[in-house]
Amino acid sequence: MAGISSKTRRMTACAVLCGLNIVIMYLGTVIEVLDLSASVVASLACIFAVIEMGGSFPWLIYAVTGVLSLILLPFPKTVAFIYVLFSGYYPILKAHIERLSRPLAWVAKLILFNVALTGLVALSTWVLNIPDGLFEANVFVYLLGNVTFIVYDIALTGLITTYLRVWRKRLRIRF
Repeated sequence: MAGISSKTRRMTACAVLCGLNIVIMYLGTVIEVLDLSASVVASLACIFAVIEMGGSFPWLIYAVTGVLSLILLPFPKTVAFIYVLFSGYYPILKAHIERLSRPLAWVAKLILFNVALTGLVALSTWVLNIPDGLFEANVFVYLLGNVTFIVYDIALTGLITTYLRVWRKRLRIRF
């Protein structure tokens, strides 16, 4: 790849990752059972960008994927909402939050998740006109959501560690 600048290679990789994200999220929209999974799988591009490209490239992937998913994906846009309101930016912020002490990092992560979950609940209630349900149902959503988030965060840490220790050396990707 002589003659092609590092920034050009990074921008090209960002464009390819955004296109791949839209395809993944489209599958999550078409196969509704995969909506949460598709938004999480799409967020892996941001993790890759944080590790391999750094700078503003992960935010660029998040922003472009978020805007395109809101414009291009068919209704219901659940996958796009989950991506924009949480799973797209969380892997980027995770790298910064984990620089804090472990207890403080967990508090920050849980606050961030609960704010995002509140945004999703508010969006579904007030914008999408989905009935609010009972208070007990909302408490259950928050309890189940927090447990799921903790498992997700631990799994994400394991995935990142495996990539750094095993796959990064084998793939030898250089920008």
